[in-house]
Amino acid sequence: MIKADRKITALKQLQGHIWRTGFESNELEGVIFEDVPDALEKWHSLGIKVYIYSSGSRLAQRLIFGNTNYGDLRKYLCGYFDTAVGNKRETRSYVEIFESLGVDKPSDVLFVTDVYQEAVAAKGAGLEVVVSVRPGNGPLPENHGFKTVTSFSEI
Repeated sequence: MIKADRKITALKQLQGHIWRTGFESNELEGVIFEDVPDALEKWHSLGIKVYIYSSGSRLAQRLIFGNTNYGDLRKYLCGYFDTAVGNKRETRSYVEIFESLGVDKPSDVLFVTDVYQEAVAAKGAGLEVVVSVRPGNGPLPENHGFKTVTSFSEI
């Protein structure tokens, strides 16, 4: 299931428990792009709340962001969402997230992703969307209609 990249909640939870062992023994480190820590710090200082939505479990997310190549970045994050709210390619998942955040309207939420289908689903829920273009991303369709950035400093 892992090799097939299945986004199954129970599998992702199991991965999180395995990863915890790796992070606790310092065998694993969350590797993030160099622009991320500065962006998170800036947004935090401006009072902008940042949440993570990942197909990885919330435990795995906390482990990764707590053990990055730039140190513990969890102090900049307000919460974590995983596939318990739904599949990342389904509009209903983003409606669930929006409704849980307590903002007035979906367009008050900016969703940043590197996956076109996720961008489409989030836009379908009314969220603002930016596509982060990074090495290793899948290709974007021509005329996709989304704003793109190559660094979080552009947001």
